[in-house]
Amino acid sequence: MGDDQRGSASRRVTIRGADPSLGTALLRGISSRQAQCLLAIGVLVAVSYSPALQGGFVWDDVIFAEEPVIHSPDGLRAIWFSPADIRNEGHYWPLVYTSFWIEHKLWGLDAVGYHAVNILLHLINCLLLWLLLTRLSVPGAMMIVAVFAVHPVHVESVAWIIERKDVLSALFYLSAVLVWIRFVAQPRPRRYALALVLFTAGLLSKSVVVTLPAALLIWHWWRYGKVTRVDLLRLAPFAAVAAGITAADLSFYTSRELLDLGYSPVERALIAARALWFYAGKLLWPADLAVIYPRWEIDSGDLMAWTYLAGAVALAALLWLGRRRFGRGPLAGALFFAVTLAPVLGFVDYGYMQFSFVADRFQYLAGIGVLAVLIGAAAHGAGRLPEGARMAAAGLAVVAVVGLALLTWRQAGVYRDEITLFSHVVALNPEARDAHLNLGRALIEEDRFDEGLAASRIAAEQRPDSAGALANVGLALIKFGRPEEAEAHLRRAVRVDPRSTTAHQNLGEALRRQGRFAEAMESYRAVLAIDDGFALAHAGMGMALFGERRYAEALAAMAKALSLQPDLPIAPMLYLHMGRAARELGRPDEAAAHFQRAGAIAPDDPEPLFDLAKLRFSQGRAEEADRILRSALEQWPADPAVLHNVAEALRDEGRHADAIANYRAALRVDAEFAPAHAGMGIALFQSERYAEAIAALEQALTLQPDLPVAGSSLHVFLGRAAWQLGLPEAADHFARAIRIDPDDREALDHLAMIRFGQQRYEEAFALYRTLIEIDPDNAVTHSNLGAALYQLGRLEESLASIERSLALDPHLEIARTGLQQVRNELARRER
Repeated sequence: MGDDQRGSASRRVTIRGADPSLGTALLRGISSRQAQCLLAIGVLVAVSYSPALQGGFVWDDVIFAEEPVIHSPDGLRAIWFSPADIRNEGHYWPLVYTSFWIEHKLWGLDAVGYHAVNILLHLINCLLLWLLLTRLSVPGAMMIVAVFAVHPVHVESVAWIIERKDVLSALFYLSAVLVWIRFVAQPRPRRYALALVLFTAGLLSKSVVVTLPAALLIWHWWRYGKVTRVDLLRLAPFAAVAAGITAADLSFYTSRELLDLGYSPVERALIAARALWFYAGKLLWPADLAVIYPRWEIDSGDLMAWTYLAGAVALAALLWLGRRRFGRGPLAGALFFAVTLAPVLGFVDYGYMQFSFVADRFQYLAGIGVLAVLIGAAAHGAGRLPEGARMAAAGLAVVAVVGLALLTWRQAGVYRDEITLFSHVVALNPEARDAHLNLGRALIEEDRFDEGLAASRIAAEQRPDSAGALANVGLALIKFGRPEEAEAHLRRAVRVDPRSTTAHQNLGEALRRQGRFAEAMESYRAVLAIDDGFALAHAGMGMALFGERRYAEALAAMAKALSLQPDLPIAPMLYLHMGRAARELGRPDEAAAHFQRAGAIAPDDPEPLFDLAKLRFSQGRAEEADRILRSALEQWPADPAVLHNVAEALRDEGRHADAIANYRAALRVDAEFAPAHAGMGIALFQSERYAEAIAALEQALTLQPDLPVAGSSLHVFLGRAAWQLGLPEAADHFARAIRIDPDDREALDHLAMIRFGQQRYEEAFALYRTLIEIDPDNAVTHSNLGAALYQLGRLEESLASIERSLALDPHLEIARTGLQQVRNELARRER
């Protein structure tokens, strides 16, 4: 950049006319060759950022993607006049959220639309930058724009949807600068007003553009060699607007997140100096671009820390002293770089400083100063080379731009999904705060439980005081089917942060999975006491109430969850259980509607069809039920689980032959599908084919000893089949069933009967006593207990048990006979 810009008018794009718009000025001042170059840059941007179009919502994107204000038809009012309604946003940046609100009305939550808008805004910024650089007659303007367009440090601002604030605020910033330059050249009130409005819009997009008045003063000094009183007066309203909006934003921010990191002024200066060199280094050598960079230690006794500061001061002094030799441009560019970065250099605390002192997105605008100086100087030098050398330099420049574009293409793919994003983070920065936590959560959501648990354990080791990390470990263990182990971690999480809704919610899930429904409901109530709009807590409450057979309350709770968040990931499961609850309440039409809704939301899940078929069977609508089952078989003809479930529905209807045929069909697809062996064994037992039943049931338990449906029930069926065949192993099967479930009444009753028949009366007595503790009003059990006591010679106790039996059922013939027998024996003894 030269000193006297007045003398370089021949290299400038001159804009003539009364007061054309920026777009008209661009069209008038552009040559055919420039248009071709800009088109090429546009194509390069589209290609290099194409991976972003395949990305979804990641990390902080949930701030808007899951925000009710964005979803609400009247959300604009809250965005502008009640910013606290945006639950997880600490800043007042209404223009950004207005853009999200509009897009949500256009394409809902299809991420590709949001990504495309970010890329389009970046392209517009490239055009605005080209226009600005040509207005300033900066050498190599097109090259500067090309590097800006595809430099990988900008990926974070463009490919990450939530960073819309960077590209949108930059659009208004660059537009305001262009209008200001035209105003200075030809002062007109409307140009001044337009520049001020554009600047205000920039502030309402991201308050980091607060430095624009200072940047304009730098331009005035670079352009004219001085800053006049008129310049200061003209920019005073800009400074006032900047101060007012930024102060309001800071006040709002501190009301949401009170932050005091406690750094001294000296430490802050050391942070700033190192950050400046870091940003310049990434511009010059964009390798190992991390989304969260390692957070360095601050030590005022560290000589290297002072070296960064001394280097920054020395460079500024060198550029100041050399301004007469090589112009004011280099100093102006360096000043612009430092001033534009100033809000994020650590002089004021902001939340991201807890993660890192630097981020690529912070230099989206600031880097223009360094690029303009370095590329401008290179272009100026190349212009003095012989033609052949100039061509070679141009070729190298093209290669460099293409190389940057390839790096951008690769970096843009990092934002594809949260697993990719946080895997990238931990690969470059294993100690990154909350990266393992977020990676663990993302892996768990994708059912990659081993990896999710491992990442969550690392997060908990890094931050033992993190309720989120402990809650993630608990969630992974729940998904692994280890709710008891999960409970310990989740109780720790609740102790660490009693107001963590995630910890309470996951604890409720762990307790519910253990069948401890009342305790689970207490955890869900704790969530709702903190946030009554937490849909998952209402859903969990509904599931727990369903477990307690409180079906009407369960229906209400699950309906509440779906009214709060209709697109809940577990919505199909909720509708399925709402259907089952309605069925239990004798409301078949409502139940059918819920089953159909579950099937519509999750067409790949056959379970709602089976429940609907069973409902139709119960209504006597067997033909319709058969059609539903045939439909399931047509959709999943070779799925053993589907064939098994069809067989289960037929077995429940007593159609054992049809059920066995479908079990066999399932086993033809997968001979080791244990549930089909188990179901067929039960159907064979119910068909009185006991030997075949034993073979099928034993095969099921051999293939899968922990079969979910096994529990004690398969051993009971094995015991009953063996008993029917007079096999001695019947008792062993009943005993195993009792070891699995000490409260299995059928196993207890059969084993007691066998022990009685074996004249092992003490054991029979103990078993009958257990049965009475489980079911104290069972007349037959009291009668059987009396018989065991009679054989043990405990006549008085036997009489009391049999009398209790008859009190419960006066017509029980076996008790009448036993009572007479006991009385006769008592009378005989008295004689």
